[in-house]
Amino acid sequence: MVPAAGSGSRLGSSDPKAFVRVNGRSLLVRSLETIISSGVASTIVVAAPEEFLMHARSEIDSILNSAQRDSSSGVSGIQITAVAGGNDRIESVQLALQHAGGADIVLVHDAARALTPPVVFRRVVAAVRAGAEAVIPVLPMTDTVRRAECRPAQNHTHTEPAAPQQPRRDANEPRTHANDPRTGANGPRTGANGWQVLVESDAEIDQDLPTVEVLHGDLDRSSLRRVQTPQGFTASALRRAHERYTTDLAAMGPGVVAATDDAGLIERLGVDVVAVDGDDEALKITYPLDLVLGEHIARKRDATTRDDTMRDAANEQGERP
Repeated sequence: MVPAAGSGSRLGSSDPKAFVRVNGRSLLVRSLETIISSGVASTIVVAAPEEFLMHARSEIDSILNSAQRDSSSGVSGIQITAVAGGNDRIESVQLALQHAGGADIVLVHDAARALTPPVVFRRVVAAVRAGAEAVIPVLPMTDTVRRAECRPAQNHTHTEPAAPQQPRRDANEPRTHANDPRTGANGPRTGANGWQVLVESDAEIDQDLPTVEVLHGDLDRSSLRRVQTPQGFTASALRRAHERYTTDLAAMGPGVVAATDDAGLIERLGVDVVAVDGDDEALKITYPLDLVLGEHIARKRDATTRDDTMRDAANEQGERP
């Protein structure tokens, strides 16, 4: 499943991120090409914004038409569907999951990680087949990481450690548990089943008050990992996780802060999330600098593919009597 509804505003695009082009092809097309070439998929479901649904289907048609001209594409037998996504990632995955059919293993892959090498998909699937219910590709943390606390500017010299609060978000940025400051003076309140519950209204937090970020200690990066996609799950575990979320949301209301990915939902069930090696090229294309790096990687790959195709054609020509 490919959630493809992320905003392209931070890339300077008015279109969703999945439709931003890298060396001539959209992130969505490149994601689909990679999934197909990995050889692990029988069905691919794209969850796109409803207003871009026809655009997504057009991109899919371009891949299928190209495959008809290339018998080695690997697309034969793979069903690719585009459906209207939801208001957020979780809802989009839930809608896509309805089209997963009888699959035993489900992968959830961000279209923004369009350059993820096919081998990463195979690692994730192999780990699920080996018995894990949830698997994610990761990389070690190389930067020093500190915890930030947002305080009123006039009190920033106070040295006593306080409960962490989130930095103020941009007014145009979607609210998630990672950027939502509605946590109260003592941090987020935890409700039933471990969900964090928001306790302040927008009117209380959106005032233009001067604040400053105060940093506390560096975290032990040897135990931290950078999470990538695809994330792989047994279909039964992923469905249980989303059913649990839906039930808890109905019981506790919209104040519940959801996990930012499906692995976070799975963890709430008490299921272990197993790590496999990720890849540096599986970067998430979010900012203009990411796009520059993505262009470089894509150009290099495309040139290699073109050279291989020309060499194969020459060899085939030479073998003819």
